[in-house]
Amino acid sequence: MSSTTPDRPRDTVHWDWAKSQFELDPDYVHLALSMLAPHPRPVRAAIEHHRRSLDRNPALHFHERDDRVRQVLDSAAAYLGGRPDSIALTESTTAGLAVVCAGIRLAPGDEILSTDHEHYAASEILRFKAAASGATHRVIPLYGHAPEADTDEMVDAVVRGIGPRTRLLVLTWVHSGTGVKLPLEAIGAAVTALNADRPAEQQLVLCVDAVHALGVEDFDVTELGCDFLVAGCHKWLFGPRGTGVVWGSDRGWSRVSPVTTSFDVEVFWPWYLGRTPDGEAPPARMCTPGGFPAYEHRWALHEAFRFQLALGPSEVAARIAELTTYCRNRLADVPRVTVRTPRSPHLRAGMICFDVDGHDPAEIVAELERRHVMAGQTPYRRSAIRFAPGVLNSAADIDRAVDVLEQTVLRHLPTTEGNR
Repeated sequence: MSSTTPDRPRDTVHWDWAKSQFELDPDYVHLALSMLAPHPRPVRAAIEHHRRSLDRNPALHFHERDDRVRQVLDSAAAYLGGRPDSIALTESTTAGLAVVCAGIRLAPGDEILSTDHEHYAASEILRFKAAASGATHRVIPLYGHAPEADTDEMVDAVVRGIGPRTRLLVLTWVHSGTGVKLPLEAIGAAVTALNADRPAEQQLVLCVDAVHALGVEDFDVTELGCDFLVAGCHKWLFGPRGTGVVWGSDRGWSRVSPVTTSFDVEVFWPWYLGRTPDGEAPPARMCTPGGFPAYEHRWALHEAFRFQLALGPSEVAARIAELTTYCRNRLADVPRVTVRTPRSPHLRAGMICFDVDGHDPAEIVAELERRHVMAGQTPYRRSAIRFAPGVLNSAADIDRAVDVLEQTVLRHLPTTEGNR
């Protein structure tokens, strides 16, 4: 271990308690929870309570649905910042992006701007929107070499990329293919400054995919400078699977129209009384997709936000940063490993992406799994291996994973040139 590797992060009673709330298989090292996270005990209990109640007397338990939705929105606002009425509930990040990107009003000749670091879900919804609206869609890079990514470089790339016809800017806060975390507040401030010189109808809307920041970063959403923050809740937040949120500013929601009927009581009740809910119901509630979701999961989202608030967002952020630094530095010492994630702690979040010279990432991930180390593989054309240490991990987990990678996997897998 080189001198660049920091002291090993120490476990505390706080993190031991957090880990005790889960039922993870102790025979494995779990460094792939950024894809799909387990439920902690309070969330499991809430899901089971609602499931049993719905199975026993569905109509009776359903009577209190509106109060339970308000409870979820209140806890989401307590965690995110902002007001409950600024939040729409969805079933995933992808569904949330559809609420914003399909719903935003664009005209032929308007421009959508995104980056070449976006996930497939965002890239495709923007392609669909451009085709349907007659707007153009332009893609720009934010950095050339991820390990050396720089704040000024990324802010400048956004500012240079915005054109006079740009009306929608879509960014991902944490790039799951490289581990780069955008300097979002600096970008938000730059966009705010550009908008200040534009008439209201020409100002651009900034929409942020925050699925790998929710449950990792400590933030107040109203201070980020974005108009929308979209995230699924089934990753770092440890929320029920099939749940998501969209927070929007007043200006943001004013630019978006509903794309499907909302079943929210704030929308349904005016209609029931013979009035049009437009202008009466909060826009976020108008844009909450209707239909019958998996209620036991949606209502249990309240417990997921409460669990995160009990852990403490600042404590969670500090713990993940500590583990990620340790993980990155350990991997950087392994021969034949090239780390993609930036050196700067301010430009990375909860994941370290890396390559192994001469090997396809799928081959390494499969071999690690055979040796009881769960790693991720990034879902991009230029894929990478991904370790995502979170609050359920320890330095011992990272040591075991890196030791398996170095001492077992790399020693037993011959280099095959050209198979990457």
